[in-house]
Amino acid sequence: MFRRIGTFLAALALTVVSSVVGITVTSSAAHADGCYTWGRTLSDGMTGEDVRQLQIRVSGYPGYGAVLTIDGAYGPATRAAVQRFQQAYGLSADGIAGPQTFTKIYALQDDDCTPVNFSYAELNDCNSDWSGGAVSASTARYNARVAMWKLQAMRHALGDQQIVVTSAFRSYACNNAVGGSSTSRHLYGDAVDLGAGPHSLCRLAQQARNHGFNEILGPGYPDHNDHTHVAHKSSRTWSAPNCGI
Repeated sequence: MFRRIGTFLAALALTVVSSVVGITVTSSAAHADGCYTWGRTLSDGMTGEDVRQLQIRVSGYPGYGAVLTIDGAYGPATRAAVQRFQQAYGLSADGIAGPQTFTKIYALQDDDCTPVNFSYAELNDCNSDWSGGAVSASTARYNARVAMWKLQAMRHALGDQQIVVTSAFRSYACNNAVGGSSTSRHLYGDAVDLGAGPHSLCRLAQQARNHGFNEILGPGYPDHNDHTHVAHKSSRTWSAPNCGI
């Protein structure tokens, strides 16, 4: 909360100073954020790191069965994801990422770039440094951050109620200790196991189809009757027979 008050005051001060000295500052650049600050409005045909950062935040809005490619290129899929994000939060849904869209994103993220309702610690109870998996520690941590933004979108779609995380990143040692598959996506940092809470396991599996998860395994799939597993992978594998999936 204190960070967001500081962000607001910084933006207000910048606006005042700009008006006094005659500097012209776009409304999007007037914001400041502890994680990442966008300095321009983004739309079709634009490319860059700012587009890639936006894609991470809207990766949970690709549409049913789709996965948004995070490549720094603002194409039709990114525009559609931005539009769904805008619709989800009652913004003008034009598919153009401007000040209103960025302000909502700032409100949804913490200074470490994770969404406000999930954390790195929550997605890694294996070790402290994300090492020992199938990818580098930095890649595993990045993959987990993308997964968190997808879960944040899913959480909002489910009425902003808690989503219970029971397991996520695993090193090979942690994976072996729980009897995980040798090809488990947990080793890559992009898999999350969800437990029942405000929502049933089936409700979680069904909703996950809308939020960019190519792998969804749940009740009725071997060894998944006590959790719903969501992950990213190159091809789609959805199987939760007891849930109609």
